[in-house]
Amino acid sequence: MAPRTILYTGKGGVGKTSVAAATARRCAAAGLRTIVMSTDPAHSLSDSLETELGSSPTPCGDLLWGQEVQAQEELERHWDAVAGWLGEMLTERGVDPISAQELTVPPGLDELFSLLQIKAHHDSGDYDAIIVDCAPTGETLRLLSFPDVANWWLEKIFPWNRQLLAAARPFSGLIDIPMPSEAVFDDIGRLVENLIDMNAILRDRSATSIRLVMNPDKMVIKEAMRTFTYLNLYGYLTDAVVVNRVFPEEVEGGYFAGWRATQAEHMELVRSAFAPVPILTAPYFDREVIGAEMLDRLGAEVFSDCDAAAVLHADLTQELVTENGSAVLRLPIPFAEKADIDLKKIGLELVVRVGTQKRTIILPAAMAAYRPRAAKFEEGALQVVFDRDDDGPKRADEPQD
Repeated sequence: MAPRTILYTGKGGVGKTSVAAATARRCAAAGLRTIVMSTDPAHSLSDSLETELGSSPTPCGDLLWGQEVQAQEELERHWDAVAGWLGEMLTERGVDPISAQELTVPPGLDELFSLLQIKAHHDSGDYDAIIVDCAPTGETLRLLSFPDVANWWLEKIFPWNRQLLAAARPFSGLIDIPMPSEAVFDDIGRLVENLIDMNAILRDRSATSIRLVMNPDKMVIKEAMRTFTYLNLYGYLTDAVVVNRVFPEEVEGGYFAGWRATQAEHMELVRSAFAPVPILTAPYFDREVIGAEMLDRLGAEVFSDCDAAAVLHADLTQELVTENGSAVLRLPIPFAEKADIDLKKIGLELVVRVGTQKRTIILPAAMAAYRPRAAKFEEGALQVVFDRDDDGPKRADEPQD
């Protein structure tokens, strides 16, 4: 049976490390062998757990281990032959050795190797639950798309390049750059195959899900909405969102009353944007969330009505398919009446009203030149059809309904 894998991501500073650590402690308390690992280059998991963590799993409680993955170590393990070949090639082309060493690692690759630790723990059989404190949303999104690219690269490009270079190797003396060795191809081949295996793990909706952490602030919510859209498009399951640092209801007057009112308004946007995904909340505590006691308080608040390790929502909440200048957005909206559908597209925001239900969706940037043409119900879902606007996208403040 595959271990339960939960990835937490969100804008920097929203408390995702605390929520990940609290989730891990709750899973361990429920009897699951649990590891919580940080792939964020700016690690803070040690501080959160008040335990010094290293690059290998470190015990930090009953049935609980922690790990701060060191990207440099992962690079040396997976990319050594490729880095050596690239460094030699760049040096021979006149690049100074220090710069050449830096240029041997494409941007984001170090974080990608960090994520491969998920596969290592998944395959080991040592854990029942794997909790991941990911890098902030932008980096995570880019990395999660890599397995698809890797699969295409392995099938289409890798065999062709290998055959071409094998044929060219006898003439290498005539070429003024070093030819890659078999070790280089082995490194690349292992990386691509690992990424394809990662793809299967991340898209196994019965065992793996992503949870978005945010604060009830408009800018943070908007970024989480964009992340949510892209996760759906990649086929990754978001089974919950966690709204952290919500002012409690007893804040009625004084300095924080205005903040409380503003947060209440923003919570309406959260419900509109992420329904029907469960929305979990945690209050703004009276002290910093560090250490076992406070992490357990946080876990008790977030998971007061549910099991932290459960898959809390099993379906993708939106699907987008584009073809030949048109696009179809599919939104499951069960029990909605077929009448009274209202659509409005403002910039990249699509507001859908069906009766009393409202959904607010941030579309991908590629949809800027599309406008909604029609909507219909089919098999319990609303399907919105878009056509490409030959006149180009309208201003962000100009309704396109």
